[in-house]
Amino acid sequence: MTPRVVVVGGGVAGLAAAHRLIAADASLEVEVLEAAPGPGGRLVAARVGDLEVEAGPDSFVARKPWAVDLCRELGLELVEPGARGAFVWTDRGLVPLPPSALGVPTDLDDLLRWPGLSRSGRARALADLVRKARPTDDESLGSLLRRRLGDEATELLVAPLLAGLFAGDVDRMGVAATFPELSAWEREFGSLIRGARAAAGTGRDAGPMFLRPEGGVATLPAALADAIGPERLSTSTPVTELGREGDRFVVRADGLERRADAVVLAVPAFIAADLVRGIAGEAAGALTAIPYVSTGVVLLSFADGTADALPEATGFVVPAGKAPMTAATFLSRKWPSPAFGDRAVLRCFVGAAGSEDLLEASDDDIVEAVCRHLAAVVPLPERPQASRVVRWPRSMPQYEVGHLERVATIHEALPAGIVVTGNAYGGVGVADAVRGANEAADGVLAHLAGEPIGTERKR
Repeated sequence: MTPRVVVVGGGVAGLAAAHRLIAADASLEVEVLEAAPGPGGRLVAARVGDLEVEAGPDSFVARKPWAVDLCRELGLELVEPGARGAFVWTDRGLVPLPPSALGVPTDLDDLLRWPGLSRSGRARALADLVRKARPTDDESLGSLLRRRLGDEATELLVAPLLAGLFAGDVDRMGVAATFPELSAWEREFGSLIRGARAAAGTGRDAGPMFLRPEGGVATLPAALADAIGPERLSTSTPVTELGREGDRFVVRADGLERRADAVVLAVPAFIAADLVRGIAGEAAGALTAIPYVSTGVVLLSFADGTADALPEATGFVVPAGKAPMTAATFLSRKWPSPAFGDRAVLRCFVGAAGSEDLLEASDDDIVEAVCRHLAAVVPLPERPQASRVVRWPRSMPQYEVGHLERVATIHEALPAGIVVTGNAYGGVGVADAVRGANEAADGVLAHLAGEPIGTERKR
């Protein structure tokens, strides 16, 4: 009998897992079930005025090879940003971020002159060079950064960048699951600044930091769906129950039962928990324990003649509580397009840990607050020509202290033949999602071949 695999979830992780399975063994029966009307998850575009603009991630990290390799395999042309550098929001306006690695300054002279910190804040950050190292197995990102660089540099310089990538709270995020390089720098160099300088020197000629397909990130799931084939992809098909039938599984969706030899759960952890609760209670408990926060993106297109109002940079990040947005991308600078014409086009990020309540406001109120704060730091009108607010409820998993142990528990407690993948486990970026999908596919293939799935395969 031909083995059958059901992939639950048609975001980039589910699509990439299905693609990898089919590429490895074309004889497999693979079906992807997606609850939404179309595939792609958050890798979709939204219309703002006459433009189509990314409503989720707009690129992926180039130095993590998995998404780059997948795009090339699918024949997608990759482009790099049209601008470099970024700013941080300060009480005196937007200030360029100093040269850094993971937000940690690498140049002592630049740090000494950086106007975003007070004189005492700069002196405290420089104390990292002489303070005794106290590396631990795991601690919060805020604990490590405050211990090494002080509160001011942590809150105003490093945290806005690092916590923003996870839409998280720097004082709850675990170092081991988010940026283990930082603890390695303290352990090996006795200083975050010295470690950052070494890392920056190693990566100086590594090429662009970010890439995306020429037609935008949404072209990646579209290309995956085409490669998989429409006969293997069912949209508007939410899975309601997952059960066991001997060594096989029963997947219930749209009133039908599908038998499967293996199941890939490429859905948020809380949905995976509901599906496996009846057959893997311990795994369900660990899945439920992964917290999530809601986020949103405000898409803004301004009138003709506004393009030059934006600095030559990719955008800016905002320290917690300083503005209604957590960051902004100067889209017409970072990814210039003839469709933008002479207009300034931006994406502003709202929500995240500690500021989810903003998402409860009306679209008009959110746009008004964001644009009013934008106009205070860049010479843009207070009203855009077109706007769109896209909310992503419970979209960002939080990698708190102990996250890696929780993920290990999930993998170990799941029945053989069920694997999980997605942004809740080993990274929140597009490249991490593709890597996790590849590993999930490897796990399924090992199970179908009767091989045990080792811990290293499931990480």
